[in-house]
Amino acid sequence: MDIFSQFYTEMTTNSPTWVLAWVNAMVAILALAIPFSFGYREARWILLGVVLGMIGTIVAYALFGYTRLMGLGHILFWGPTLIYIVTVRGWKTYHKTLFSRWLILAAIILGTSLAFDVVDLLRWVLGERAPIRI
Repeated sequence: MDIFSQFYTEMTTNSPTWVLAWVNAMVAILALAIPFSFGYREARWILLGVVLGMIGTIVAYALFGYTRLMGLGHILFWGPTLIYIVTVRGWKTYHKTLFSRWLILAAIILGTSLAFDVVDLLRWVLGERAPIRI
């Protein structure tokens, strides 16, 4: 079994329903970076951050298993992406467009996910290193 299908199996087996719903919503919203990336620099940065964050998650999973450390990839790549979106470019650049509304939603999604990931990282640092099981 390859690493992606193994990860997917563990995620669906060991995550509560709300986590699976959150992941699906997150993927659906952040995937909109693909069509927006043809016209907007911010969408290209989000797309790059999302892809690198996913790779980071899979690498952490391959190294440490299905543990609270998996969000490290998100922290490393989504953190700078979110900072760029909020401080450097911001959504005020585009006034009341579909893109600006998506950008705000993407920032909320990234920020919320990062909050979960930081909590999980802190729990891992404080000793919760066992695989996540429900």
